[in-house]
Amino acid sequence: MVRRLLVGFGCLIAITMLTAGLTLAKTVKIRVQSVIPAKADEVTMLNQFGKDVSDLTNGEVQIEVLPAGAVVGVKETLEAVDKGLVEGGFAWTHYWSGYHPAAMLFGSPVAGAGVGIDNIAFISWFMYGGGRELYDQLWTEMGMNIKGFMLQPVGPEALGWFKEPITSMEDFRKYRFRTPPGIPGQTYKDIGIAAVAMGGGDILPALEKGVIDAAEWCCPKPDSVFGFQKVLKHYYLQGLHQVVVNADIYINGDVWKKLTPHQQKAIEVAANASLMKSLAYRIYENGKALKDLTENHGVILHDTPQDYFKAYMEAAKATLEKNAAKNPFFKKVWDSQKAFADVAVPFWAGAQMSNANLGMAFSKSKK
Repeated sequence: MVRRLLVGFGCLIAITMLTAGLTLAKTVKIRVQSVIPAKADEVTMLNQFGKDVSDLTNGEVQIEVLPAGAVVGVKETLEAVDKGLVEGGFAWTHYWSGYHPAAMLFGSPVAGAGVGIDNIAFISWFMYGGGRELYDQLWTEMGMNIKGFMLQPVGPEALGWFKEPITSMEDFRKYRFRTPPGIPGQTYKDIGIAAVAMGGGDILPALEKGVIDAAEWCCPKPDSVFGFQKVLKHYYLQGLHQVVVNADIYINGDVWKKLTPHQQKAIEVAANASLMKSLAYRIYENGKALKDLTENHGVILHDTPQDYFKAYMEAAKATLEKNAAKNPFFKKVWDSQKAFADVAVPFWAGAQMSNANLGMAFSKSKK
């Protein structure tokens, strides 16, 4: 009897140890190196995404956010994920346009892809218009061993910050202007702007040293966190260069394949939730920041000169057509966006007129 109890107890211990081992085996830590400082709003939202993933997997998948430069330089982030030097990365996919020009069509489709797609319509294309499948194909086209997820849509981004008011393109062309990399920045050069691409953390020092005279980054909240209001006071909200912008997470393909189906689904669900949560977060946070900038920091809000829109849109379309003629996959993605726009934009643009008129009526009633 005692022998049987001992044998049974031994089996119980063995099963417990085996179960514990299986539990430990399922626990995965994904280190995600960001391309921006830890204080940025985007990192706040990325941490919220990580918590959702942890909650949905009962703590099996842990996402640890690393600041820019923690493992490799910002420009090496994507390659580091591809090679497995770090399990994940976080950036805007247009940063990688040097690997493939179509990256811009996902990270920052210049001037709404030239066909009127705004940040909300873009999510519709991505989720239901074939965009997600093309996004997955992008990494194969790049030759990267990566599984990507869009997390944080934003837009339209502000035109930017200036030393003095600008009333025309002639005024605009007087300034050395920080722009995003890739096609959106190149389009500024095409319309005669002295465009300078640089990382977010370098913008304020460059303004303070006079390396550049004007700058864009994002929107009122992120801009104020970076402190541009300390140097420049004239702010323009309406711009075309990044009507749509998406910050994404990149996971090493081998790491992704080792996750269980449940863990993979949890990341997908958390990513889809992040699309909506980010939009909601941005509206309120940017509203509070704009109110603070104009009421407490001497920032003056202006309307963008009308001749900017025609000049930038024409240059953007020319750039899109040139890239489509050169690259089959770029053409495939842009054709998909154009086909979506033919169906969705007339409805959505018309509906948005009601929203815009509603908001402007309220804003004007307060003056």
